[in-house]
Amino acid sequence: MNSVVERDNISADDFAVVTIDKEENEKIGTTKYSYWGSVAKNFFLSKVTIFMLVLIVIILLMSFIQPLFSGYDLSNVSKINDFGARYNFPNAKYWFGTDANGNSLFDAIWAGARTSISIGVIASLIIEGIGVIVGAIWGVSKKFDRVMLEIYNVISNVPSLLIIIVLSYAFGNGFWNLIFAMTCTSWIGTAYFMRVQVMIMRDREYNVASRTLGTSTKRIVLKNILPYLTSVIVTDVSLTLPSFISYEVFLSFLGVGLSQNVPSLGRLISQYSPYMTSYPYLFWLPVLVLALITISLYIIGQRLSDASDPKTHM
Repeated sequence: MNSVVERDNISADDFAVVTIDKEENEKIGTTKYSYWGSVAKNFFLSKVTIFMLVLIVIILLMSFIQPLFSGYDLSNVSKINDFGARYNFPNAKYWFGTDANGNSLFDAIWAGARTSISIGVIASLIIEGIGVIVGAIWGVSKKFDRVMLEIYNVISNVPSLLIIIVLSYAFGNGFWNLIFAMTCTSWIGTAYFMRVQVMIMRDREYNVASRTLGTSTKRIVLKNILPYLTSVIVTDVSLTLPSFISYEVFLSFLGVGLSQNVPSLGRLISQYSPYMTSYPYLFWLPVLVLALITISLYIIGQRLSDASDPKTHM
């Protein structure tokens, strides 16, 4: 009886007109997701990664700014007859000590680090650029696949370091000659790696559906495949960059690759290796800086690879 009375008492004043906001209707009720925001959040969760990032930033700043003010010249022997300036152990005036020519090892290390890092970064960018493009085409084109497999089988059976050494001797010493020797054939390993990853992704259900609906192969590769391989590409870069720095150090240790007047960490290590016991700071300080560069780059790269994987964003 009461429910009947309540219905009878309902009037138009009991209702309110609700306007429809089209923009509000398009909003998703879940938390807003940003891919790169999630990458940054996951990346900075590790204190070790933050420490390594700060360390590599300091090393980069010192490598590319300090030599501009020091004016270090590897061939400078103006203090060679000043016995008071030669073979000084690290002190307040010379933080890393001095060498046989009376030159500051502090200046020499940062000038050498600039060369080594520049070679590693440029070579890595070239390798990854060519490797990703060729690998993406390689993974979707059957005709291209047959040709590239034959080329890969030939080149992959020759040690890459041997190819780099032969090309370095053939083209002579020089900064860009060394980069060419490093990148001439090394890109094919990255391309083959990308080919495998693209082949795994291309046959997944959503890509099969895209092809069925008439989506072009180019669009599938650029929109459906490569964006999902960001973490894979970053992983490859994190391995490639330290390895090219190590290549430069090894080649400079052998006396090939760079011109005699170009400082590098490899040249310093080679030059000061006879002083390992008599003046150990001359050898171990460049080795320490090299180790800090390669280790920090590797750890940062691996952490960035994990952070860029969408599976870690859940």
